[in-house]
Amino acid sequence: MNHIYHNYNKGNLIIAVDIGTTSVKVLAIHADKLLLHNNDADLVRAKTEEGYPLNEPKPGWFEQDPEVVVQAVMRSVRHLIEYNGIVSEDIKAISFSSAMHGLIVVDEEGAPLTSCMTWADLRAASYAKKLRENGQAEEIARRTGVPIHAMTPLCKLLWLREHDPVLFSKAHAFIGIKEFVLHRWFGAPYVMDESVAGGTGLYQLESRQWDGKALELVGVEPSRLPQLVPSTHVLRGMLPEAAAAMGLTLDVPVIVGAADGVLANLGAGAVESGIGAVTVGTSGAVRIAQDQPTGDAQGRLFCYALAEGLWIAGGPVNSGGVVLRWVRDKLFPVDAGDASKGSEATYEKLVSQAMEIPAGSDGLLALPHLAGERAPHWDEDARGVFFGLSLHHDRRHMIRASLEGIIFGLRSVAEAIAARSSRSDGLAPLREIRASGGFFRSSELRQLMADIFGCPVMLMETEDASAIGAAMLAVHALGEAPSLNQLAASIRITDRRQPNPEAVRVYNRLYPIYSSLYTALAPAFAEIAAFQRDEA
Repeated sequence: MNHIYHNYNKGNLIIAVDIGTTSVKVLAIHADKLLLHNNDADLVRAKTEEGYPLNEPKPGWFEQDPEVVVQAVMRSVRHLIEYNGIVSEDIKAISFSSAMHGLIVVDEEGAPLTSCMTWADLRAASYAKKLRENGQAEEIARRTGVPIHAMTPLCKLLWLREHDPVLFSKAHAFIGIKEFVLHRWFGAPYVMDESVAGGTGLYQLESRQWDGKALELVGVEPSRLPQLVPSTHVLRGMLPEAAAAMGLTLDVPVIVGAADGVLANLGAGAVESGIGAVTVGTSGAVRIAQDQPTGDAQGRLFCYALAEGLWIAGGPVNSGGVVLRWVRDKLFPVDAGDASKGSEATYEKLVSQAMEIPAGSDGLLALPHLAGERAPHWDEDARGVFFGLSLHHDRRHMIRASLEGIIFGLRSVAEAIAARSSRSDGLAPLREIRASGGFFRSSELRQLMADIFGCPVMLMETEDASAIGAAMLAVHALGEAPSLNQLAASIRITDRRQPNPEAVRVYNRLYPIYSSLYTALAPAFAEIAAFQRDEA
């Protein structure tokens, strides 16, 4: 378990719990610095993180053990408090951020009958494909605000109903990982915030209730789903055993919180029109705020509720840091000397080599779809490609083309956002980007994004944007800030990258070629993916 500690005077602390795919982060954040815009020093007083496995029992099945996750969450909260000398009087509230699209089947006692099928799980891919082929996917996306993909619990429920009908019929409830943790803290009923619900494919944007047509499609009654609550909903009266395990009082306010993606916008200060948030860790996303819900009839972009009058639209990509890791591990394994310096130094070396090559990689393009792709294509069969490879290209070109391909993929999401804005449905083109995630620790990669997007890229004080957003949500939920926009203005920008005009010219010339490759290769992707499945 990793700890970071800054020795500040005691104050009102928000404990932000960020439940991720492979780890949980727990941060103690100074509420007064958010309220007073006093950001001369770090917002974060202390931080702890504990990892847990992402299991793959079969190819394409990516699961978490819910019991392992909930114990990691509770240990992390207790360790944060004990290690940093925090007492109950210091804690103003606890607030949650979590990954989306998970599905857990539980019995009447709240015990898990399945593992948590995570967002990365692809077992329901054939059901998503069928919905796209029969035309239902577009209508579902328009009503619910989420494109149809194997990640969505709607598709996972279709898979479960066919492959284990006995389990499906006796399930007491279908929930996600945050709902499982909160149930262990408070008991019944299960509650789900509207942003996480928006990612299920079962939530209707217009009514802000469970979608009757979607529930009929999957064969689930509303009584077997969590109660819908706003992200600012406050829970009190923690179960004594849970409070004792974490060193908390029974009456500490716990804000239900929201999905990590929408909170990353808030934590990055990207809640004004035209300011986009781009997050790249293992995967990535481009998101923009708007004041009304809009479903995408073309099924490219999501739209999730964050708070009253604030919605986050955009799209996630599979092709993030995982591509750079593949380049490092498979194409150019490092020698023992480099490995001993740690993965951070190894990535720095790769990026440094890539920067020896001019913008555009001398005409080498990379489609980075090594794990299929989500937005804007939503195609599990998409595959990786180097295009334009010639004798004069070397390893540095392949590294740079891969990095450019990752950001070209993000630009394709931004282009879809811009296309929607031209139809006057509430979205504005990006004029500024707030970057977060481990990928953008590199100033070279922030500059690369500015050049490919053609707009300024800003780096915030902390990379834990989702946790900071959860803390902001808590302050607002407790009535101590009239608006989230006011809190978002407290975020300090520590670096600005302006686009290089010559590089922008190069990338604007190459982007249409990149964009055409997926369309041209999509039929071949389907054929080669079928071959890979058959021969696996």
